[in-house]
Amino acid sequence: MSRKTKSEIAEIYRQMQDHICSGLEQGDGQGKFLEDQWTRADGGGGRTRIFQQGKIIEKGGVAFSEVHGPTPDKILKKLGLEKADFFATGVSIVLHPFSPMVPIIHMNIRYFEMDNGTHWFGGGIDLTPHYVDPADAKHFHSELKQVCDQFDLDYYPKFKAWADDYFFIKHRKETRGIGGIFYDRLSANTDEQFQQILDFSLAVGRFFPKIYTHFMQKNSKIAFGANEKAWQNLRRGRYVEFNLVWDAGTKFGLDTNGRTESILMSMPPQAEWTYMHEPEMGSAEEFTLSHLKKDMDWLTYPE
Repeated sequence: MSRKTKSEIAEIYRQMQDHICSGLEQGDGQGKFLEDQWTRADGGGGRTRIFQQGKIIEKGGVAFSEVHGPTPDKILKKLGLEKADFFATGVSIVLHPFSPMVPIIHMNIRYFEMDNGTHWFGGGIDLTPHYVDPADAKHFHSELKQVCDQFDLDYYPKFKAWADDYFFIKHRKETRGIGGIFYDRLSANTDEQFQQILDFSLAVGRFFPKIYTHFMQKNSKIAFGANEKAWQNLRRGRYVEFNLVWDAGTKFGLDTNGRTESILMSMPPQAEWTYMHEPEMGSAEEFTLSHLKKDMDWLTYPE
């Protein structure tokens, strides 16, 4: 089996975008994606699909990109790379639901290659509930572990710990949500290894619509009121803080002269910041804050 070319990988990811969008439209039952095709002045382009008029999803985006050109010096220095042209392709997703009982979700699968032969895969998926529910957290992590275990039994514990460290709002000393997996710079020495990593990337992509449709259908039926909506906006504010201050993907996109609208599609439709907000003792909000920690073992946590 010969190694997939970068153009073949881009086409595979383009098809994955189609698969995910179809699944989300079926899961929502009402909304549709609006497609926006764009061209990058320095090379390449993509298609960004924004969810509109949804029943469950208030705002969401599923973006595919395939960009290339000279690697900016800032990226070369940051990643410790020798000067060469780059190629990058992938799918990136963030969904913000209407209901505060339905979690925010993010996924990214990507491939990076340089003309000098340097290459790697990266990506991950993580869940950010406005309200932490241990049963939901256990279900998410259990299903995700099954995906990882098909490829390598070390993947889940290794990439789960990586996600805990990565999706951490350092200035708040809290995790963005209940984590998931995160991996980067996975490279291969043989064509067989290359295919295995690509297959893992695609398995994560296929997992996305399956798991989020589950939470859309289950949690959108839970009642909520003004208090829960106010808390949702505060948690959305935390999401904004992470994405603008710490997220490497946001920085990479801006540093490579990417399309700003597509890069910032992860922003929620509304967010709030309340000065020195403290949740009530014993409340669901306090429970959530107390569980936004690294190294939570959601697989064995009592429901």
